[in-house]
Amino acid sequence: MKNHLLFCFLLISVFGYSQKKVLQTKFISEKIEINGKLDENTWQTASIANDFIMFDPDNGKAIPENKKTEVKVLYDNDAIYIGAIMYDESPDKILREITQRDNFGTSDLFGVFINGFNDGQQDFQFFVNAADGQADCITTDTNGEDYSWDAVWKSKAVITDKGWVVEMRIPYAALRFSNENKQTWGLNFFREIRRDRHKYTWNFIDSKLGTFTQQTGVLEGIENIKPPTRLFLLPYSSFYVNANAQQKTYGTLKGGLDLKYGINDAFTLDMILIPDFGQTKYDDQILNLGPFEQQFNENRPFFTEGTDLFSKGNLVYSRRIGGNPINYPTPAANEEIIDNPASVNLINALKISGRTKNGLGIGILNAVTEKTSATIRNNDTQEVRKEIVEPLANYNVLVLDQRFRKNSSIAFVNTNVTRNGSFRDGNVTALVWDLNTKKNTYSLSGDFKYSYINAIEDKKGINSQLNLSETSGKYRYSIGTNIVTKDFDNNDLGINFETNYYSLYGNTSYRILNPTKYFNSFSAYLNVYSQFQKETGKIQSSNINFEINSKNKKNHFFGLGIDANALETFDYYEPRTADRYVIKPTKIGGYLYVSTNYNNSFAIDVNPSYAFFDESGRNSYGFSVGPRYRFNDKLSLNYNFNFFRQNNNKGYIDSINDDMNSATPNTIIFANRNVITYSNTLSGKYSLNSQMTFNISLRQYWSYAENKNTLSLQQNGRLDDFAGYTANKNSSFYSWNADLSYSWWFAPGSQVSVLYRNNAGAFERNINKEFTDNVTNLLNNDALSHVFSISVRYFIDYNQVKNKF
Repeated sequence: MKNHLLFCFLLISVFGYSQKKVLQTKFISEKIEINGKLDENTWQTASIANDFIMFDPDNGKAIPENKKTEVKVLYDNDAIYIGAIMYDESPDKILREITQRDNFGTSDLFGVFINGFNDGQQDFQFFVNAADGQADCITTDTNGEDYSWDAVWKSKAVITDKGWVVEMRIPYAALRFSNENKQTWGLNFFREIRRDRHKYTWNFIDSKLGTFTQQTGVLEGIENIKPPTRLFLLPYSSFYVNANAQQKTYGTLKGGLDLKYGINDAFTLDMILIPDFGQTKYDDQILNLGPFEQQFNENRPFFTEGTDLFSKGNLVYSRRIGGNPINYPTPAANEEIIDNPASVNLINALKISGRTKNGLGIGILNAVTEKTSATIRNNDTQEVRKEIVEPLANYNVLVLDQRFRKNSSIAFVNTNVTRNGSFRDGNVTALVWDLNTKKNTYSLSGDFKYSYINAIEDKKGINSQLNLSETSGKYRYSIGTNIVTKDFDNNDLGINFETNYYSLYGNTSYRILNPTKYFNSFSAYLNVYSQFQKETGKIQSSNINFEINSKNKKNHFFGLGIDANALETFDYYEPRTADRYVIKPTKIGGYLYVSTNYNNSFAIDVNPSYAFFDESGRNSYGFSVGPRYRFNDKLSLNYNFNFFRQNNNKGYIDSINDDMNSATPNTIIFANRNVITYSNTLSGKYSLNSQMTFNISLRQYWSYAENKNTLSLQQNGRLDDFAGYTANKNSSFYSWNADLSYSWWFAPGSQVSVLYRNNAGAFERNINKEFTDNVTNLLNNDALSHVFSISVRYFIDYNQVKNKF
């Protein structure tokens, strides 16, 4: 009888977890003050969402009684209100590090996930931590969490003798929903107890399934509300003071406007007029010895916020917009370049994006950059002329993404760059699909891309891939293939390195879904990849790697990996000449990674690695170490030191054309070299409160390549000694970046930012191996450039202005 009752209980529990919970809300006319007290009478009569269930690590386990969580939801004509009580038997142990916006820190956390269309496609997520900090993001299963999206809403967190309380007011202007009289929203609540690293949700999220947004509960009871006019203005004014040894100190005053307008209940227009990206994070430049350009992160908010649609097909590299000019000036023998702009100014940009209730997502991105010229001087006559290196240009992206069955989509994507005059244009079109079974157990994804360059460089192209994977359970796998022709070129608005190949790949993985005696989490992956040159069939890459990631019962992370290239491969890119290749030897290497629990005041990351090649004296090794210390809830510092050394590395340095009648060089020069890299970074913050934060970010970098002897590349891909080359092709690049900033959110959505930045960098052929010299040589007024800036942005909500007048 007991066994029978136990079976029934388990059956009911599993059945209950698999169903969507429903919470009823009600309309209120009483004004609610967002103070974290929940002392208004109307809170006492609201329905309660409780019985939270663990999401991680012990998926499916009920929350203990002494940590129970109760959440209530109310609404009026302007906003939705959330009141949450998080019980905790030890309130003094609640972690509450103060951080800046969108940074959780080492803190307990509460969140609400809202889908106004209840279609399982996209959640608007709002978080409050125990230190009263805010974070928000848009989440999709395909692209994960996008914290560059920011909304304006109110919240208050208060620690009590029973735990902590959160009160939130989220205006309808921060959400998306239909204009139907009776609303049904997707809803879930989230709680993290940071000291235990336990995460709970109100509606059960089964980690065996490959979806998050489709496992929400339901909010009912909202009636007769109308989507508000979503018109937000963000005027700004910035003042910059620039100084360096080459020019006099000068100041620049800038002003502009960002605009957001809700075209209807689904679509939003974002526009920037006279943009200002002067306070954007600096780029981590490196010594780049390879055949491809360095790819930089996009740090400009306009191009990072709400761009999930534009990532379809991986066709857009937004750093092209306002990046390097397309052409390099061509001075005559008696001329010199006296000014060559490193970037192109952005005149304006706009985005239109959104998704209808029928699942059709539409995204339009358009940007215009100004005509840019280099200045060239005639050394004989001293006359100065201008040469256009980038004409007036228009960048455009169009995405149509139809979702169906809540978890699948087919998208059409087009990118286009139109440059004024006879300069090169670019156009790329793609069809992208992501098809999942109804239970989210299997996925078939892929794309068919195409490109075309106009008559200046008459090209066509194709880039297509297909991938089949199992996406649920402990054991998962995927297999796929990819083909790219040599004519495919999306580099006008995208970035693409390797072409003219086809590849085959596969992987399999295992993970635990619930903790074991020794591990809170454990996963293992085996990946295999092979790439072949399309015309010759020669193997360009043959890689197999195995990795393990785990977290023990004390929440320390341990990882290891083994990586092997089991066959000699033919590298068609390093020679920098068409139809030439260099043979690369076999290699095997491995790494370890240890990261102690960040909950501790002191934590450290350690990552050693080593690899050796089937070539005499050739190997590489390195390590990074990153201690971090949290002095208190306001002050913390993170430091990282990285060292990497490559012995007897073989790489391209030059090419010689002895035959003046041939356009193809007949001697390609490689170097046998040692490459050594050091970097030091320090970041820290001091938070006065959740609205005011001081930040520091420092980076010192030095990398050099010292050539031991020169080699010539033979037609068969082998390298032979070459004694006749005497030019100095050593490389040494060192740089320094320092940012000291202050941020104050003085009103909802409004911010004052103060930044002092200095930076310097140098590239040299002669190598000075004194480490201190390569640092101190940059830390002087002759080398450093200084920028001091103040920026004020003020958020204006049309609805608030309308109500006041």
